[in-house]
Amino acid sequence: MSSAEAVIDAVHLTKRYGRRRGIEDVAFTVQRGEIFGFLGPNGAGKTTTIRAVLGLVHPHHGRVTIFGHPASEIDRSRIGFVPGELSLYERMTGAQLLDYLAALTRRPPLRRAALLERFALSRQDLLRPIRHYSRGMKQKVGVVQALQHDPELLVLDEPAEGLDPLMQQEFYELLGELRAEGRTVFISSHLLWEVERICDRVAIIRDGLLVTTERIDTLRQRSPRRVDVQFAQADDATAFRPPEGVTVERVDGVRLTLRVPVERTATVLDAFAGRQIADLVWELPSLEEIFLTYYRGDPDAR
Repeated sequence: MSSAEAVIDAVHLTKRYGRRRGIEDVAFTVQRGEIFGFLGPNGAGKTTTIRAVLGLVHPHHGRVTIFGHPASEIDRSRIGFVPGELSLYERMTGAQLLDYLAALTRRPPLRRAALLERFALSRQDLLRPIRHYSRGMKQKVGVVQALQHDPELLVLDEPAEGLDPLMQQEFYELLGELRAEGRTVFISSHLLWEVERICDRVAIIRDGLLVTTERIDTLRQRSPRRVDVQFAQADDATAFRPPEGVTVERVDGVRLTLRVPVERTATVLDAFAGRQIADLVWELPSLEEIFLTYYRGDPDAR
């Protein structure tokens, strides 16, 4: 994809904390109108990358441009941000906080009323001090403040954390609607099943290094399949020997579960020849399975 078309263009980002590596040589682009997932466990470098993208920390090497401008010079009103560690002014009421943050963007809060209704925040809720809010209510206010001024780019660090399942569903439906409107979303999340459902592309970061950036459907097509085979005869199951590179993950009587790299597909089918097969199921891996494969260091995932 052309960096000229990118909303976010991160080039060779490196950030260290003393002798400890934060991120190293991280590079990716986020295109206009896409939802881009940024995945990794705690300590992998997700938050450092997000802070570098927003110009909140200065990398030792590399650069970031947003809408073609250096991150440190971008008009902040074009961005909506939900931080991973949400900290709100707890002496303010919800209404006061939303008004204050809207004033900082210098844009009218065009989406606020619809967002409050969507996330079930009533007028009475907004008149209460934030210190009396539950974690879920604070998170909903965090989402509303990021979206109320109708930004072109959303940068979201674990935005559904603390939301109940119904509100999580509402939130992800909203992101899909924003994408349809041409908005761009950069989202870090550990809810991999949701990321798989809504994201166009994902990047996986491990120990500060970016290990892959790819479309989800391409990742799934490239990754090893899980094959469940049920033999008609117990002798066939006992005698079956997996070809080189194929792993037997589970044995249950006449049923075997295999892990088959894409390039071994024909070899496995040849190995089944001459045996009576009662049932055979090939499954593409889920994003969670792909993610765990990268973190186990399996070269077949690459």
